[in-house]
Amino acid sequence: MTVKIGLVGTGTVGGGCLDILRDHHDDFVRHLGVDLELVRVCSRNPEQAIAHGVDDRFTQDYHDIINDPDIQIVIELIGGTTVAADVVMGALKAGKHVVTANKALMATRGKEIFELADQAGVEVAFEASVGGGIPIIDPLKHSLTANRIDKVMGIVNGTTNYMLTRMGQDHLSYADALREAQQKGFAEADPSADVDGLDAAAKIAILASIAFNSRVTMSDVYAEGIRNVSPLDLEAARDMGYSVKLLAVAHRSDEGIDVRVHPTMLPLEHQLSSVNGVYNAIYVVGDAVGETMFFGEGAGSGAAASAVMGDVLEVARHVVRGVKPIVGCTCTDSLPIVPMENLKTKYYIRFTVADRCGVLATMAGVFAKHNVSVRSVIQRGKKQTESVNLAYMTHTARESDVRDVIDEIKQLDDVLYAEPSLIRVED
Repeated sequence: MTVKIGLVGTGTVGGGCLDILRDHHDDFVRHLGVDLELVRVCSRNPEQAIAHGVDDRFTQDYHDIINDPDIQIVIELIGGTTVAADVVMGALKAGKHVVTANKALMATRGKEIFELADQAGVEVAFEASVGGGIPIIDPLKHSLTANRIDKVMGIVNGTTNYMLTRMGQDHLSYADALREAQQKGFAEADPSADVDGLDAAAKIAILASIAFNSRVTMSDVYAEGIRNVSPLDLEAARDMGYSVKLLAVAHRSDEGIDVRVHPTMLPLEHQLSSVNGVYNAIYVVGDAVGETMFFGEGAGSGAAASAVMGDVLEVARHVVRGVKPIVGCTCTDSLPIVPMENLKTKYYIRFTVADRCGVLATMAGVFAKHNVSVRSVIQRGKKQTESVNLAYMTHTARESDVRDVIDEIKQLDDVLYAEPSLIRVED
């Protein structure tokens, strides 16, 4: 049986999908019994369509795809939450299945999208929205559903992982690591979504919603990026037996769900510590399966297109066999979001201070005043600079108390820079 599809977006991922369709069409027919026919391709860039040999099916108006009664599956690959939302929701209202890689859209308007899909009796598949080519959404919705998932955490942004790897292994500054990532095409000209943790926040919102069967949106996620992390912090972490990663964390407790993105110190023996460069990894803990980790390339045309086309083929197989949508929205619970100020963990905090007598004692008094117990303090610096770095490692403390400590210490005359380096610790 032939399943007709329309593709919106011919950028990096869209081009990868067109290549897969061209190269493996006959394999899909032979192995899966699915004959995928690409009916229309929509793009703002005709040159991209011509380069992939689909100019005969090209249109610049996505309505030509939505309004085509023969098209059964619409693939949305333009990103963003404006036009992309119109494409996805228009397709669903027209009774078409949707495959998307759009993390921002699914993390902000997932509830609305799933409700539309349910009303129309069609599927929405979005494996490529998290982790690129790493299978994670399908395992959470199928293979691991027998478990109570209590924790999902991962390295889900290849740009920042590459930068931290270069800063840690080769002592590059933040600025130099960013410049290199941009030159290699890993970072955009405006890298804010990556380096400020917003990309990872969208992804962990999606994962938390599925893992905990409770709606989590991007606005629920505390996001903090890597702008204040320096090679000095990475060196100090290594000396203490830790690596530093921009980690996306979702944790279920008796209080509810805490969902956050921030630089994190992980023990060097933890599986995620060895994930370097542009690679991604997602660590899932279930009550029956125990600890599992999903690892692979998180970005690139091949990796993301692999996930997109995997979804397309699965939906197409359901169309061929007349199978109704199996797993739609799984957010049946309403667990509360735990405020970030209630987080309890260990902290690494580094201040740059004047090299004078009494500074250490004064700062120790501030920690004690706010009930934050210090496990260790390391002084780094040279006498001739007249300043030193004081790196504190705390015992488990409450986020709000640690913030009070930082706010008070920042006001001391001997503190030379306004913002200290703060890294939370996952032991």
